[in-house]
Amino acid sequence: MNQVFTQQAGKIMIITGLIIAAAGFLIFYSDKIPFLGKLPGDIRIKRENFEFYFPIGTSIVISLIISLIMYLIYKIRGG
Repeated sequence: MNQVFTQQAGKIMIITGLIIAAAGFLIFYSDKIPFLGKLPGDIRIKRENFEFYFPIGTSIVISLIISLIMYLIYKIRGG
């Protein structure tokens, strides 16, 4: 195999592993993060035998944070 290809594949695997580990960390400790799931815009409907939850506000905040991190990484790498 080409050495450049294996180095790139290795970097991609490391980054993917870090993303999966970060997602696992957030899921595991999500009840300890005070604002997560309780932002304005999060939809929660509770009825007798039914509960519906759709975290629109939380999803937007997480998306903005991830976008900012990706932008900073792009700028640091010289993009």
